[in-house]
Amino acid sequence: MASTDDQNKLLLFTSVDLTYGWSFKQVNDNEEGWLPVKKVPSMVQQDLIDNKKINEPYIGFNEIKAEWVGTKSWLYRLKFSVPAVGRQQNSIVVLAFDGLDTLADVRLDGTTILNSDNMFRSYRVDITDMVKHMYGHDEFILEVELDCAFLKARQIEKDHPEHKWITFNGEPSRMALRKSQYHWGWDWGPRMITAGIWRPVRMEIYSARIADVRVDADISPDYKTATLRISTKIESEANGLIAKFAVHRKGETIASFVAEVMNGTAMATFEIPQPDLWMPAGYGAQNLYEIYVFLSHNNQELCRDIRRFGIREVELVQEPDAIGKSFYFRLNGLDIFCGGSCWIPADSIVTNISSERYRAWLELMVPGNQKMIRVWGGGIYEEDAFYDACDELGILVWQDFMFACGNYPCFPEMLKNVEAEALCNLRRLRHHPSIVIFAGNNEDYQVQESNGLTYDFSDKNEKNWLKTDFPARYIYEKVLPEAVADEAPSIAYHPGSPWGDGKVSYDATVGDMHQWNVWHGTQEKYQIFEALGGRFNSEFGMEAFPHLATIKSFVTDPKDLYPQSHVLDFHNKADGHERRIATYLMENVRPVTDLPGYIHLTQLVQAEALTFGYRGWRKQWGENRHCGGALVWQFNDCWPTTSWSICDYYLRRKPSYYALARVLAPVAVGVKRKHHDWSVSHAREPATSEWELWVVSSKQEEITVDIELRFISVETGQDIKANIVKKDVIVKPNGTTNVVSGYVDNVNEEKHVLAARVLVDDNVIARDMDWPQPLKYLQFPKRNVKVDIRGNEMHITADRPVKCLVFEEREGYHLNDSAIDVAPDDEQVVTVRGLENGAEPLSWTFLGALEQ
Repeated sequence: MASTDDQNKLLLFTSVDLTYGWSFKQVNDNEEGWLPVKKVPSMVQQDLIDNKKINEPYIGFNEIKAEWVGTKSWLYRLKFSVPAVGRQQNSIVVLAFDGLDTLADVRLDGTTILNSDNMFRSYRVDITDMVKHMYGHDEFILEVELDCAFLKARQIEKDHPEHKWITFNGEPSRMALRKSQYHWGWDWGPRMITAGIWRPVRMEIYSARIADVRVDADISPDYKTATLRISTKIESEANGLIAKFAVHRKGETIASFVAEVMNGTAMATFEIPQPDLWMPAGYGAQNLYEIYVFLSHNNQELCRDIRRFGIREVELVQEPDAIGKSFYFRLNGLDIFCGGSCWIPADSIVTNISSERYRAWLELMVPGNQKMIRVWGGGIYEEDAFYDACDELGILVWQDFMFACGNYPCFPEMLKNVEAEALCNLRRLRHHPSIVIFAGNNEDYQVQESNGLTYDFSDKNEKNWLKTDFPARYIYEKVLPEAVADEAPSIAYHPGSPWGDGKVSYDATVGDMHQWNVWHGTQEKYQIFEALGGRFNSEFGMEAFPHLATIKSFVTDPKDLYPQSHVLDFHNKADGHERRIATYLMENVRPVTDLPGYIHLTQLVQAEALTFGYRGWRKQWGENRHCGGALVWQFNDCWPTTSWSICDYYLRRKPSYYALARVLAPVAVGVKRKHHDWSVSHAREPATSEWELWVVSSKQEEITVDIELRFISVETGQDIKANIVKKDVIVKPNGTTNVVSGYVDNVNEEKHVLAARVLVDDNVIARDMDWPQPLKYLQFPKRNVKVDIRGNEMHITADRPVKCLVFEEREGYHLNDSAIDVAPDDEQVVTVRGLENGAEPLSWTFLGALEQ
């Protein structure tokens, strides 16, 4: 038997992961229905797949066959033991649930210990009394019963007819629960209403615990000093606890402090001279610090915690100007054009996304020259691995709160739930230097506008908001901004995306904008994207088919490998996608019916459309910060599908990925004819077409370059007139330099491309090529394209201008460029990681190749 001193001695913190040994069954199934679970975290769909009870839902039409899973309730069970130390006098025993999806009745030996109804919250249940009152009890049975979210949400909707249940995607009842909204199906993903223990479960035994660590950094105006304020919350009933703080940089302790724990808190303040600032990729180093907190009693360490953080100053600059009000980000005094993408969950079964897969996704952004990722509000607050990778890679994060495309109710219990959700996630995420903005929702203000819901921006009486038919304003303009101000004051808050000072969401003078009048809405020509933008374009896009290998992963019958097959249409959830894809193809390129050719055309049109958007909006960055950034919808996919993604479910990059990398390069050149709407003019050309050439740079210093512009016949490959050469051009830092402009004579000059290059010391650092629009009017005689492989390099030449030369995306190979336009007498080199001497060459195609 332990001595009295041992019984009174404070315990070392112990954490036991409850990962293995679980089983599950459908509720109301018989006792023989128990099936093994490989491990938790998991979701019931994956557990059923593992037990061969359903087929892989991403293949063929299996999504439909698996929908029944989301209409049932499920029970998970685990038998576990509590170590003897958990029964000592000074012990506290807690079951910690980092995430339960979604309606969970948690029972320990038949006694309910937790009822949860929020997928986005973590829960801690003190079971100390149960453990100590059952001394000698060898084994406990932990059960997690997950009620059917689908049916429960519908019942809540039915019980509240006074609320206007209005949505853009999924069914309206989804808004009744705090659960990932895309699980009800979206216009890019399947309907898969999951349930499960989706984040880790563990048992903790301790006498004292560090419950929270907060780091706030104040930087002096000259950036030469940073003041760190660290505060902790300590959970313990013991007296005499001591907290030691240590700040580490590159493994070395640079500052330390010891404080007594008083009233459950301990604090420290540090002055850091000459701090190493955290900067986004391309603008400086991703310097990271660690704060270690050691909790001790009588010189014995009981537990420790670590927070990694970066020292940086973020400002969302919204200042009145000649246009309206600016909207851009400034980090450590440096203005950043935020070219990037929107992010959806990378799988419909989110527990299948490993840390390695997160990293692989985000690593694609760096060579893609993308600076910002927007975590969209209909998915999840992402895993720590996601934000850790963004910190390390220098990717700025726009973080939505989890509300999307709906008129959300604000019942009292919902408001309490949302507030707890916000605090839980803010405390988990606030130390990440990559997170620079929290936004209240995705497109909920647009739902308000389109349905005429009440919104009087001049009414500042918060209680009135709850009485309107748009009560969620109370969440976005009171609950969430107050939570951010209290918990993460160094991070900007924005009520919604899009939103701009209470003006309509399509107001181009203020706030951010979702520009969907290309593809959706009025279906404008993508050639005028530049004119459709606002102060910050946080959504816009164009669909494209994934690569053929991705299509073959879900098409089970080779007879279905044609562009309009039933299964291919099923794997495109966008309303009216057949008409919209057809419209943009027919307007711009000559149609084909074979699947490889059709894939290439949709990908070419996507790349062209996004280039017109990014290129024009980045040019506007230099025009008094007219446009502060552009985030394409969307970066990734949650299943193999046709969507707006620029990289598909298997991380295969579409041509648009490469096109955007060139437009967002540190130095990029743009050349463009002024748009002429050929459909309105009945295909009549103007006598002349104005063109302009400019250079954009994100570098912080002037550079001197040479610029060449050629005028090359599309049909012959010959230069139709003398080149324009500008020597020793001074390119402005972090802005736009207009170089030259002119006119194309459409009457006397044959069809030609404008081919621009930027050179430094005779080395080409940027290219752009402007083609006569639309491409379908052009003649493409046979092009002699050569791809000469030299080691891991492909040297590409052509005798005539080539449009969108795309290389195969083969597994295990990584290209530094693709989807390129090639001009005669201008060899381009593409490097391929994984290409060895003797390896089978990558296949390739280009516009008009199939006609040769």
